[in-house]
Amino acid sequence: MYLDNNTLQKATKNYACAAGPYTVLRDFVSLFFPNGCLACDQALVRAEVWLCTHCLDQLPQTAYHQVLNNAVAQKFYGRLPIQQAMSLYIFRKDSAVQKLLYALKYAHQPAIGKALGQRYGALLKTSTQLPSTLDLIVPVPLHTNRLRARGYNQSDFFAEGLATSLNIPWSNQCLHRTRATTTQTNKDRTARFQNVAKAFASNAQAVCGKRLLLVDDVVTTGATLEACGTALLAAGASEISIATIAAAEF
Repeated sequence: MYLDNNTLQKATKNYACAAGPYTVLRDFVSLFFPNGCLACDQALVRAEVWLCTHCLDQLPQTAYHQVLNNAVAQKFYGRLPIQQAMSLYIFRKDSAVQKLLYALKYAHQPAIGKALGQRYGALLKTSTQLPSTLDLIVPVPLHTNRLRARGYNQSDFFAEGLATSLNIPWSNQCLHRTRATTTQTNKDRTARFQNVAKAFASNAQAVCGKRLLLVDDVVTTGATLEACGTALLAAGASEISIATIAAAEF
């Protein structure tokens, strides 16, 4: 299992358009000639990117896209009306998935998000549960302060990768944060919900009557996705489905 060269080349080209020449050169070198596997630190050989073949093969991939009543969907029962909810991988502390997501979010490797989106999109094409009439993919937004500090929204790249594989448009103009929130890390379930309550608003013109796939990097309690989904439905969206890169065992 490899993340193919065409995927990597296209993701790198798109990223280059939004970055300066020094950043592009630095990230290009680190992308194709990293020090080692993000999970085990073993040297990567030709055609291995981010993870060695062994660690890539060991990623705990789910089959949630084939099962309507799965562990992610159950997080939203009685809280948010959804058509389907699913995640590509299981997220565990100190795992290869955690290290991959850390690189995506904090090590300036947004191309990881697009590659994983394309990978998951290819799997979702085989799903018997995902609605076949989705209109738009919508990523969970960052607050402008955090977006400015990080330089990109990792969920945008995941959405873009999914859009490429599924041939469905995506937009980061449908949903925005109305206020800054503190990180959800280390908060308990109740605190997570309180932290993001009414923190999102949606563009009614962009989503009214549409069937949406709401996407994020990881789902833990589902508090952030619930708040986003509530805002989208309030703006007139007709249906919500959810997809994330990973789902935490919480």
